Amino acid sequence: MPRSTARRATSKRTQQAVIEPLETVRVGIYLRRSTDDEHQPYSIEAQDERLRSYVDSQPNWVIVLRFADDASGATTQRKDLQRALSAARNGLIDVLLVYRVDRLSRSLRDTVQLLEELDQAKVVFRSATEPIDTSTPMGRMLLQLLAMFAQFERDTIIDRVIAGMERKAAKGLWMGGKRPFGYQVDKAANKLVIDETEAPIIRLIFDLYIRDRLGTRAIAKALNLRGHRTSVGGPWSGHQILRVLDHRIYLGELTFRDITVTDTHDPIITEDIFDAAQRILTERSEDTYRRAANPSDYYLTGRMRCPQCGKTLLGTRATGRTRTYRYYTCFTRNRYNREECDAPRLNADDVDYAVLTALASFYRDHHQLIADAVARAQRRHRDARSDLTSELTALETELTQTDQAIDRYLGAFERGTLDEEVLATRLEILRTRQKQLCHRQAELTEEIDDEPVMPARSTLRAVVKHIETIIKTGDDLQRKALIETLIAEVRIEGPDRLTPIFKIPMAAESGDTADVETGATDRPNPTRTPTPTAPHRGAAAVLPATTPPKGAVRAMPTSVGRQGLEP
Repeated sequence: MPRSTARRATSKRTQQAVIEPLETVRVGIYLRRSTDDEHQPYSIEAQDERLRSYVDSQPNWVIVLRFADDASGATTQRKDLQRALSAARNGLIDVLLVYRVDRLSRSLRDTVQLLEELDQAKVVFRSATEPIDTSTPMGRMLLQLLAMFAQFERDTIIDRVIAGMERKAAKGLWMGGKRPFGYQVDKAANKLVIDETEAPIIRLIFDLYIRDRLGTRAIAKALNLRGHRTSVGGPWSGHQILRVLDHRIYLGELTFRDITVTDTHDPIITEDIFDAAQRILTERSEDTYRRAANPSDYYLTGRMRCPQCGKTLLGTRATGRTRTYRYYTCFTRNRYNREECDAPRLNADDVDYAVLTALASFYRDHHQLIADAVARAQRRHRDARSDLTSELTALETELTQTDQAIDRYLGAFERGTLDEEVLATRLEILRTRQKQLCHRQAELTEEIDDEPVMPARSTLRAVVKHIETIIKTGDDLQRKALIETLIAEVRIEGPDRLTPIFKIPMAAESGDTADVETGATDRPNPTRTPTPTAPHRGAAAVLPATTPPKGAVRAMPTSVGRQGLEP
């Protein structure tokens, strides 16, 4: 077969590459395998053998370079493909030979771009199994047709794989990939099973985040100090902790695309614990200043708002000749200037000290105010009981109807009158609704039965001791976590008057804990009454104290709320 080919031009400015009558034609062979040998009909070795046989059949053809990739044909960012293009640009080869066109690329757009780049380098492209010669217009057209069919084949395969994975996901089977920490994969059943050595670490992460109010980086540091490692043996990071806290797989759920299946495997944590973690995550993600990992030594950053413009107060510094001064400054004033907001700065050292002192004093000296707030909340709870009971009755009726509907669908399937796919779709909808109803049923039952109860004096004494210990010996992170736990906000009532809104742990009949939000005034003004907070569901306003306590602090409970916070 003569190897000389007439040179043709597709335009006056573009000349196509051809194989000139040379003494030796330098050939670069390119091989690609996208999967493992077991499932890939075109292994690297098989392609190499076929290409070498093809080169031997061509006069004066000599293999000078060999390029091989283990990668998908969906992208051109492959190491050896780029080496092949570099060799073409540098004039090291005359022909780039592949086993099939789809070994070069499965994308029509990428194939055209690659051919254009080879053409500019005056390198001919050939396929060993397809009659393609890019030195002719017919060959170039045929090549583009083959590339188009290769892309069509790839897209069809993707659709089939995704459809298969969706069917697999609907059955609650493990989809493959890296196993989640805390579980092992039962390959025979395609199910996740709890790893009893790793599961306690997952529970510890949630416990540190919810009960101890540590941030993600602090939790990672604590795990690393205890010698715990990730599933690959590396140290924990804050990002990995965040992924654990936000992963519903630990509830026994699996999600693929828009498909979520519950009860696919044993959960490691309860839904109540997961929901509590999500509330803290949401709160901290919306307000950076509330993040427990924030190393700032401004304990009240973000918990005070400017009385003039309503923006958050931020921690700022001013450096003098001999010392650095700390302030809480209005966001507007700090970002723009005093013309936008001329609210005065607050001395951060004085405010932090006053609020922490008020916090300890309130728990130690004002038990009667807490009792008054609890009594008001108890009356509100009794008033709301009838409405809650009515809602619970209606919900239980709907839950019964949902259970009956599930039974009817299962019965129809057993009788052979209902298709399996229709059954799966309807059951998923009904079970999702059933789960929502059960969750709300548990909430209503708890609200009806869980009447606010005055915390025991021993509980309050323990809280006071805990507060005083952190104030005296704790670091900035611990004091900030203390304020996050026990202070909802601090209102600026005037230039010399602040009103902290405290949250008080309250022992319920069930033995759980709750919060009582209360208010306390810093720098008291006996002639002025602070504005109470707006009561929320389950909250009760109380009257202010009539006698200010020692240390220029008087307490003013304003509401009682159930939030399940630990002291």
